[in-house]
Amino acid sequence: MKWTIDPSFYRFIIVGVINTLVGTSIMFLAYNLFHLSYWVSSFLNYFIGSIVSYFLNKYFTFRQKDKSLKEIILFVVNIAVCYVAAYYLAAKIISVLLVDYSMNIKDNISLIVGMILFVLLNYFGQRFFVFTRKE
Repeated sequence: MKWTIDPSFYRFIIVGVINTLVGTSIMFLAYNLFHLSYWVSSFLNYFIGSIVSYFLNKYFTFRQKDKSLKEIILFVVNIAVCYVAAYYLAAKIISVLLVDYSMNIKDNISLIVGMILFVLLNYFGQRFFVFTRKE
């Protein structure tokens, strides 16, 4: 049996690169330049990126044409759950691993780890929960 990756995953990565460039810039500028908190900075990233992500993933990645309020609600719930889970776990893991480092370093590394966790959780949430295939 040959194992293959669903083509939607590759399209999801392309959309993710676009969102990452915009969102990460916003997040790190908010945290390091404007000195906003860890949570506010990461929230700005995902608030702005999620709006773009919804439309690109709906029409490009998962090729859904249906219009549905339920789908929008599921998308928002998925983003919220993935965001809280990813950034909470990242902050906890990094605070344990980097005990002797400054909060600034820990927060910056946590932001990166949170992004990685978010991408993984979000793909599976969108693929199997939000934009399920109607066959």
